[in-house]
Amino acid sequence: MARVLQVQLSIVVPVFDEVECLPAFHAELVGAVRDLGRTVEILYVDDGSTDGSTVLLHKFHLEAPELVRVVVLRRNFRKSGALAAGFASARGPLVCMIDADGQDVPAEICRLLMLVEADGYDLVGGWRSTRADRPAKRWTSRWYNAATRTLTGLDLHDFNTGLKLMRREVADELPLYGEFHRFLPVLAHDLGFRVGEVPVTHRPRSAGRSKYLSLMRFPKTLLDLLTVLLLTRFADRPLYLFGGLGVALSVAGFAVLAYLSGLKLLTGAGIGSRPLLTLGVLSLLVGLQMIGIGFIGDVLRHTTARDRPPYRVREVFEAYSE
Repeated sequence: MARVLQVQLSIVVPVFDEVECLPAFHAELVGAVRDLGRTVEILYVDDGSTDGSTVLLHKFHLEAPELVRVVVLRRNFRKSGALAAGFASARGPLVCMIDADGQDVPAEICRLLMLVEADGYDLVGGWRSTRADRPAKRWTSRWYNAATRTLTGLDLHDFNTGLKLMRREVADELPLYGEFHRFLPVLAHDLGFRVGEVPVTHRPRSAGRSKYLSLMRFPKTLLDLLTVLLLTRFADRPLYLFGGLGVALSVAGFAVLAYLSGLKLLTGAGIGSRPLLTLGVLSLLVGLQMIGIGFIGDVLRHTTARDRPPYRVREVFEAYSE
């Protein structure tokens, strides 16, 4: 029986209709893997491709079954779903993700690997310091990164790079659904992992076309960012968010009503038909409702506290005992 070597690094590659890019990308990735000096598996996740990518990936597996594994999803679950499937199937203590479009250079994986192993980082991303994309894509990415950096306080240049390397425990704990693949460094940082980045080369597409050409991509990304911000900043203290907004609205509504009441008492002026009265009443009521929502959120968080401890342990040093 052949001896099965323990995998030291799993490279997860999500694929969706990239048949034109795959031959050159796969050849370059295999060459880069051989230079790493480690036992590696390449795990392709076919995310419902319909252009012949599935057949080509199967061919790669037949040519090198000890190196290449393929997971074929039933339909297109989008990138977060594909990465979640890849992370669940990966066998190595280190997990790398890279896109199949060929824009990221597989040889750069060694730089990320050095940062994780030598400097103790848990997740390292490849910073595309010089992006080889269309101007519109570069500008939206710049605004997205600036907004994410400002709102989360995590000082990174490139949050949504497709080239990342992480330890197994990071991949196991990351919540991956929706469009959360864009915010992996933020989510990992919130879980207490050390997050870093290193500049990498970025190339233009040599074939195929981008799957992210929608005009609604940037607004949707901002909404996803607000969701992540809510989950990372206020999931354990919802009253801070809703209560703060509620108090502000209540104070504003009370001030408006106090002003109108004083005006009525001092001058006898009619206030019943004033739009300001409606604004004051609505502000006060909505503010009180938001405070109530915050209290309900705190109660729910308290009842589920046993299922999610408010800490994350990196390692434990203790004496061994029988």
